[in-house]
Amino acid sequence: MSASPSAARRTVLKGAAALTGAAGAGLTLAACSTAASGAAGSPAVPGEPVELGAAADVPVGGSKLYREQKLVVSCPAEGQYKAFTAQCTHAGCILDKIVEGQGSCPCHGSRFDVATGKVLRGPAADPLTPVPVKAEGGKLIAG
Repeated sequence: MSASPSAARRTVLKGAAALTGAAGAGLTLAACSTAASGAAGSPAVPGEPVELGAAADVPVGGSKLYREQKLVVSCPAEGQYKAFTAQCTHAGCILDKIVEGQGSCPCHGSRFDVATGKVLRGPAADPLTPVPVKAEGGKLIAG
C-alpha cells in the first residue's frame, strides 16, 4: 500500500525546510568568517616592515589604531611602543575604534586591552598577536 498523497507531500516539504535551514546556517557562518570581514588573504602580522607614520602620532600613555595596516600601537612610556594586530582573534574582523584603552570589534563585540593585547570581553578567547615595532628617525616601523 502506498502512502497517502498528503503524507508524501509533508515528507517533501520537511526535506525542503531542512535544506533551506542548512543553507541559511551556512550563510550565517560565512558572515562570521574572516573572508566576510575583508581580511581574506591578508596575514594578521605584516610579512615585511610597514611604515606607520610619525611616532609622535601615538601619545605617551595612549594608543592609535592603524586600521588600513590592521595594527594598533600603544606608547606606555616615552620612546617605548607596543604593537598588536588589530584583527580580532574570534572571527578575523578588524577592530574599528579605541575607547579608553580598549579596542572594539564591530562584528561580535569582543574587546581588547590595546596596551597588552589581552581579551577584556569575548567571544574572542585569544589575545591580539604581538607585532614588533620600533621608532626610527621619528617614524614608527612595524613588522
